[in-house]
Amino acid sequence: MSAQAPSAVILVRATSFVPNPATAADNAFQAQPPEGQTEFTTSEKALAEMDGLAAALREVGVRVHVFDDDDHTRPDSVFPNNWLSTHAGGTVAVYPMYASNRRHERRHDVLEMLKSEYRVQAIVDYSGLEPDGIFLEGTGAMVLDHVSRVAYTARSHRADVAVLERFCTDFNYEPMAFDAVDSDGVPVYHTNVIACVGTDVAMIALEMIPDETRREQVRERLAVTGRTVVELTEQQIREFAGNAVELCGRTSTGKRRYVMAMSARAKASLRPEQIAAIEESCEIVAVEIPTIELAGGSVRCMIAGVHLDRRAPLEEAELTEAVGAINEDNPITPDGRYVAKDYA
Repeated sequence: MSAQAPSAVILVRATSFVPNPATAADNAFQAQPPEGQTEFTTSEKALAEMDGLAAALREVGVRVHVFDDDDHTRPDSVFPNNWLSTHAGGTVAVYPMYASNRRHERRHDVLEMLKSEYRVQAIVDYSGLEPDGIFLEGTGAMVLDHVSRVAYTARSHRADVAVLERFCTDFNYEPMAFDAVDSDGVPVYHTNVIACVGTDVAMIALEMIPDETRREQVRERLAVTGRTVVELTEQQIREFAGNAVELCGRTSTGKRRYVMAMSARAKASLRPEQIAAIEESCEIVAVEIPTIELAGGSVRCMIAGVHLDRRAPLEEAELTEAVGAINEDNPITPDGRYVAKDYA
């Protein structure tokens, strides 16, 4: 398994999707659905896009765990990477969320699935910091370089440096915090909209880091292992070009294949030489998700990577027992998806 590119992911299939009004104030990437489009139609379009992403990832050999969520009070639950991250060695982190209506996106059944199917040694829970007004929204707030052990973080309401340093101490990362703003001086709400770190390539809008010294430090740190740094423009960031993620799939013969998952809109914004630089190390998988992007996030936001060792396959009797333990009174749907159960 690649240190940087997980071979399994978690997706949440939110049946009641709308752009979250509670996050619109500091998320400049959010937009409203077309005039006259009902919430039902918006949700139906978003569901089709979520299913399309799951199918595209499975097509390239990525293992996909899909959890259903029909709770209409969780409009952003399609973005699980903000409350959950997993780490080699068997540790899972749970994060404090800025918007109060996002805090019940944390789900007990997701953690139980991880413990059942992967080797989990510990769960480190930072969510108790929410009453103190201290937040760090997972791999939205941080872009993690698992190879060089660096946590790139744009300061914002959703990325408190004190929690960042605590996370870095607990998980053995080097904190690299910086300010990032758009041309209007508005702070970037999540680091993962302006930066993506892969094994051999990184994409980042360095021009959005106003401090020239810090900008060069970030550039040098990204490139120190020989990684190619693809510089993105602010306009490309507005098309979600930075909101991508490298994954490790498999060919039909079982051979590893590295892919860069992004939206079709993001890929369309890239110049030919940028696409060529990415494709030197990984294949681009681009999917159409225009409805979900109304919420201010794109493909990277939708994916919680699983950086854990998989357990040996269970015998059928053990599997039946394990499934019951995960779901208790909420069974898995006939097509293999998990249904919602809140974190506790």
